[in-house]
This record gives sequence, structure tokens and C-alpha cells, in this order.
Amino acid sequence: MFQVQRHERLLSELRRSGAVRVSDLARDLGVSELTIRRDIAALAARNLVHRVHGGATLPTPARSLPARRTAFTVGMVVPSLDFYWPPIVAGARAAGAALGVNVQLRGSSYDPEEDRRQIGRLVDAGQVQGLLLAPSLDGDDADRMIDWITRLPVPTILVERQPRRWTSTPRPIEWVRSDHELGMEIAVHHLYEQGHRRIGLRLSDGSPTSAHLLRGWRRACADLGITADAGDGLTALIVHSDPEAIAVAQTCADRGIRIPDDLAIVSYDDEVAHLAELTAIRPPKNHVGRLAVEMIVSRLLDGDRRPAQGVLVAPELVVRQSSLSRRVRV
Repeated sequence: MFQVQRHERLLSELRRSGAVRVSDLARDLGVSELTIRRDIAALAARNLVHRVHGGATLPTPARSLPARRTAFTVGMVVPSLDFYWPPIVAGARAAGAALGVNVQLRGSSYDPEEDRRQIGRLVDAGQVQGLLLAPSLDGDDADRMIDWITRLPVPTILVERQPRRWTSTPRPIEWVRSDHELGMEIAVHHLYEQGHRRIGLRLSDGSPTSAHLLRGWRRACADLGITADAGDGLTALIVHSDPEAIAVAQTCADRGIRIPDDLAIVSYDDEVAHLAELTAIRPPKNHVGRLAVEMIVSRLLDGDRRPAQGVLVAPELVVRQSSLSRRVRV
């Protein structure tokens, strides 16, 4: 592939997802990581991309230009500042830069009381006109948390969270999240197409995503007429999330279980799945962050004239060696 073709491919991927990884592009294009780094450097010199550690993102307005006065300041509270959430934050900030919105970020810890504390600090400071929130909605406290959020003095968008279909709250609550059920259905159908009929599922304990994944797995198995269980005799396994999937792959290697010949593996998240050449479902994290900012800006501009929205965004399948049948690999 010529340099101009690589550059176009890189820019196309950036326009689609908002961020690219050097390792992913090198593998997909069949070139060295050094070549991709040079491509990114060349594009960055033309202000077409922004270089970050391990990859590139869409550019933000040049630092040499006068700072643009932002229309709104929006607070964002996420439960973690490392695994899963950085691409969502990056997407929100990219959309904010494009729309003239200042995003104030705070980290929480999957704890309802800490969520309330961080949200309260943003609101009490009186500097935010809207909120992007990912609160803990597990257990009996979920309805109380939703009710409390709807009584805040500024509009709110839930990010990677969704309330019950109907809630008796003072005003409707809006949300945007990855369609994890669909993502799981995509994984099951992919494995079915590879010839598997006994497909197991391993979930992360305590993850708010697990319930969605379980429903998607059961629905896909029912649609395909295959057994939905995690017992003996499995030929394929879907694992949430990447670290757990890599651990399963390592255990299989230690026990002489060949992947994918004896057991096919699909990971759910695609944060580090590429390190073990694992097929993965990739939630659209960057796009979820972008949509959250666009939705809060729309709400602030239109007020109550616009109906409340709930948005599901489809994940994508990234196929690697861990799930391909022999007939496909030949």
C-alpha cells in the first residue's frame, strides 16, 4: 500500500471512530508500527491529526489561535478515569471543542454516594449549564438516584446508562449508550457462522454491562435454536472483558487447549484484546461521548420544545485469529 493510500485509510478511520491505535493500523495494513508512526507524524505536521500516546485523534483548534469563548460549560462525571472510559471522555471533549463547549471532568468510583458528592460539587459551584453523568444504577438505589438526578437544576444526559423504560420522575431523563445486547448478538451470530453450536458466556462480576450482555446472549441463542448454557462441551466462549478473556486464553495455553481449534474465544470491549489476537466486540465509546455532548447542547438550545431522547449506538465486530474456523483460515 502506497503512503497516500495509508494516509487516506488512517483519516477515514479517524473520521469514523475519532481515534486510532498505531498497533491496530499496523496490523490491519500489514506494515510496521514505525511506518504508521511516521504517517501520523506527517499528517500531524499538516494539522490533519493530533498525535497522542500510541495513536492519533481528530485535531482540536490550533493552540496558536485565540481561545474561542465557549457557549456552555458542561460537567461530566464518570466512574473511572482509566479502563473503558477514556475514549468516551475523548469523544466528549472532541465534540466540545467543535461546538464551543467546555467539558469539566470529574471521576467517581461506582459508588452512589460518591456519585452524588461529585455531581453536587459541580452543581454547587454554579459554573455548569448541563451534566453528562454515568452514575451507579444497581440495586434498590437506582430509582432514588434517577429521581435525584431529575431534580437537579440543570439538564442531564446519562452516558452508558439507561433508566427503566418508565420512571415517575419530575421530568423525562435522556440517555445515550452502547447497544450491548446487540453487540452480544453480533458475537453469537459470528461464532454460529464459524460452525459453533455450544457457545458459552463468562461475565464480569459487578459490571453494569453484564445484564445487557446476558440478555443479548440468551436472545441470540434462542433465535438460532442453540443451547444457552455455560456447561461442559463448549466449543466457543464469549468473555467480558478483555483482561478476563486474555486470562482465559493463557489458561487454555497452559492446559494444551488450542485456540481456536479446540475453543474459539470472543472478547467484549476491545481495549487490549489485540495484544492476544482475540476477536472482540468493540463498543462505540468515542461516538457515545460525542453524541452525549451533542444531545446536551441540543437540550440547552431547544429547552423543553424538543422531545426527550434515548439513543442506542451499535458496537462493531473486530475479527482476529481467536474465532476463525479452520476452513476460514485456510
